[in-house]
Amino acid sequence: MNSAVSEVAVSDLAESSSSAVSWGPIIAGAFAASTLTIILMLTGSGLGLTMVSPWTGSSASPTTFAVSAAVWLVVVQWLSAGLGGYLTGRLRTKWVGIHDDEVTFRDTAHGFLGWALATLLVASVFGSALSATIGAGVQVASNIASGAAASATSAAANSTGGAATDGNVLGYFVDTLFRPNDMNTAGQNDAGATAQATRILAASAAKGEVSADDKAYLAKLVASRTGLSEADAAKRVDTVITGVDDAKNKAKAAADTARKASATFALVGALSMVVGAFIASVAAALGGRQRDEDEALFVRG
Repeated sequence: MNSAVSEVAVSDLAESSSSAVSWGPIIAGAFAASTLTIILMLTGSGLGLTMVSPWTGSSASPTTFAVSAAVWLVVVQWLSAGLGGYLTGRLRTKWVGIHDDEVTFRDTAHGFLGWALATLLVASVFGSALSATIGAGVQVASNIASGAAASATSAAANSTGGAATDGNVLGYFVDTLFRPNDMNTAGQNDAGATAQATRILAASAAKGEVSADDKAYLAKLVASRTGLSEADAAKRVDTVITGVDDAKNKAKAAADTARKASATFALVGALSMVVGAFIASVAAALGGRQRDEDEALFVRG
């Protein structure tokens, strides 16, 4: 009885004096996984660029591109996590006097820790790109919430003299309003009229509609500055307002598409990471088991 108690005490003392975590294999597996991840990510970027072309009709559809990117993220996690996990399990030293279930648990935990360390290493390399992607998605969502008319208002505030400056889309529509019917009347256009029209269009775009009074005033303003009849000036005002609305709707549609793409990328990225954690854990358990079985065969041989 005393001998049994003594053995248990010695066993407990030996167990508590050594850590169950072998950081050497974990670090080695993490470096292998992170390196393979970077290689595969660069390869995927190259393959993705081959699917995009500035020539109309030469690029893959957005759906095809998104599905391909999602599949590639899963493949990257699968291969890199599998390699890192297997090396983590295969390189650790044999645990003596440990139950098989405990060995499997430790190998699984080592694989998960190796995957987690590899993820942190990769995040440190691609952190800026990842932050930029997420930040772009947040900015797009913010733009949709505030409305695409905010950019039109900013253009109105920065508008000078009525000429369409770089990036001043609203300025183009204002110039269209005051495009003279007769080139001899071009000198009648002035900065004051242009500034008024710009502010009206910007405020109307922000509200989502043009009041009847503003529309009538614009028609008179255009007629007095271009030589058009009031009826023709009113038609021109309607055409320009329709163009502003179309531009605003296209901006919203593009922003919404970018928002959905960012959300999909984030969700698929999270799913691929879960897959990677599972694969790394399983691979480490397999690698550890194979390492113990090979050593047992060598000892018996």
